Amino acid sequence: MANITTVSIPKPLANKIRELCKGTGFSSLSSFVVYVLRQIASEKSKGEKGFSKKDEEIVKQRLRSLGYIE
Repeated sequence: MANITTVSIPKPLANKIRELCKGTGFSSLSSFVVYVLRQIASEKSKGEKGFSKKDEEIVKQRLRSLGYIE
């Protein structure tokens, strides 16, 4: 069995991700989250130095639309 840990995310976000996963190759919320985190970790290991200003604004806008920041 693989070494794993538990990560908590808000239920509304989890439900939204489950909806996004329908009809895709992702069989579960966990498989989607692992995929996304691996992609981010892979980009970081290639020498990228954090978010660009554009990326930062995109993330902030998404967080605003989800109600996490004002």
